[in-house]
Amino acid sequence: MPQAYVPVLAALLAAFALACLLMAISWFAGRRTGGSIKTSTYESGLPLLDRSRKRMSIAFFLIAIDFVVFDVEAAFLFPWVTVLREGSWPLFWAVMTFLAMILVGYAYVWRKGGLDVVKRTVGSRRVA
Repeated sequence: MPQAYVPVLAALLAAFALACLLMAISWFAGRRTGGSIKTSTYESGLPLLDRSRKRMSIAFFLIAIDFVVFDVEAAFLFPWVTVLREGSWPLFWAVMTFLAMILVGYAYVWRKGGLDVVKRTVGSRRVA
């Protein structure tokens, strides 16, 4: 095994050991017992007005994932703008190809209905 990998493996081993230690501390700290009053949730000393675990539509999460995927392009476009003059035309066409792929992906998600928040209803049946 090359000697260059020894520091990387040591760092991974240290991170794994620290993670195990923190999980063990958390597990031991959470073992204390208490009555049902101590483990209940409250806000400002008052009981909760609503359930803490609400069911949410999967459409919310799908739109959030789409937003993250398509908004990450800004993280790639900002550095491109700063080095555009040095990169000249090859860099310009590389970024235009990147934008074209992003737009094709956006069109695909839009065409498949991934951006529709409200479900359409036909008669009494829901259509996704």
